[in-house]
Amino acid sequence: MLDLAKSIMLTFGVQNVYCAKHGEEGFRMFCEYNPDIVISDWMMKPMDGISLTRRIRNDAKSPNKFVPVILMTGFSERRRVFQARDAGVTEFLVKPFNARDLYRRLAQVIERPRQFVRADDFFGPDRRRKRMTGYDGPLRRDTDVRPEDYLRNLADRDMKDNDS
Repeated sequence: MLDLAKSIMLTFGVQNVYCAKHGEEGFRMFCEYNPDIVISDWMMKPMDGISLTRRIRNDAKSPNKFVPVILMTGFSERRRVFQARDAGVTEFLVKPFNARDLYRRLAQVIERPRQFVRADDFFGPDRRRKRMTGYDGPLRRDTDVRPEDYLRNLADRDMKDNDS
């Protein structure tokens, strides 16, 4: 798979392709060469592609926490896709794949880069992909409170405090 991916990248005209056999070697090379894109397989030992992605996103030694990461895997179950997404993977490429599939993922990360999000338990590309249509107001979430309801709740709370 490593040779196939390298061959396809060279065919696309990529000048420098660096290859590693596992995540630890991959992270060392990532720090040394600081590539524009990382393509990783999920199943590697001793460090897999998910752990490599987390390390790229969170390790203080990482030269570019924002680098696009494309994860190749034979696992396409929904939970696996979510696990990869939650680790900070930018794109998911299911094996077996062809050159067109890889090209589409590369084009996606180059032509349509996503904003990055930092939260308590996540750092990586924005996990929301779909644009919500029909939005016509300030409330974006089901849990958002309308300003008039917020003021009413404050007034009710003040009245209860005064009654006590």
